[in-house]
Amino acid sequence: MTELVLIRHGETEMNRELRFQGHVDCALNAIGLEQARRLAVRMAGEPADAVYASDLLRAQQTVQPIAAMLALQPVTEAGLREQSFGRVDGMRVEDIKEQHPECWEGWLRFEQDYCMPEGESTRQFHARVMAAVQRLVAAHPRQKLVVVTHGGVLDMIYRTALSLGLDGPRQSEIPNAGLNRIRVRDTGIEILDWADTRHLADLPPQPVYDQAKLVAAPNPSAA
Repeated sequence: MTELVLIRHGETEMNRELRFQGHVDCALNAIGLEQARRLAVRMAGEPADAVYASDLLRAQQTVQPIAAMLALQPVTEAGLREQSFGRVDGMRVEDIKEQHPECWEGWLRFEQDYCMPEGESTRQFHARVMAAVQRLVAAHPRQKLVVVTHGGVLDMIYRTALSLGLDGPRQSEIPNAGLNRIRVRDTGIEILDWADTRHLADLPPQPVYDQAKLVAAPNPSAA
């Protein structure tokens, strides 16, 4: 059994602008930096055996103050990257609809084998994410890990824990800088807590990612 404290990176301007933000390597904005600072304070005194993070800048900037607070050296794990959206990475919806209308129509079907041009399908993404999680668990049996990653990665873990399947829009809240706790056993994944943002209570409202509303009001949140 291994316990993981899963954290989505802090806010970026691409989050604020509601862009597809897969492998685009952008920095945290001022709110995101404050979220990271508060995460570190919230994690003070938390027992942890190791700290891991995606190799993308927004995750690296989020993990640094946390790792410093825990007096641990963060380990980079590229398998924890966000889903690749290929040719449309970094684009706004209106631009995708104008320049790649067939891609946008395909995206709205939320099918596990669909992918943006030159990107990853949800099935491919899920396999990558879960392989990374299993590597961490195998390396740290009976330990507690802090993992800073991305919204899509957390969605894959949430779906796996609850056996939700890979088709369809997200069914969970995944706020920037939220705390999510899981326990991984041989028999599966148990969610202990999800989307805890008490440490962010007085910060400005976050851009909301609600895939279920994309067809009616098509604005994607950056991941």
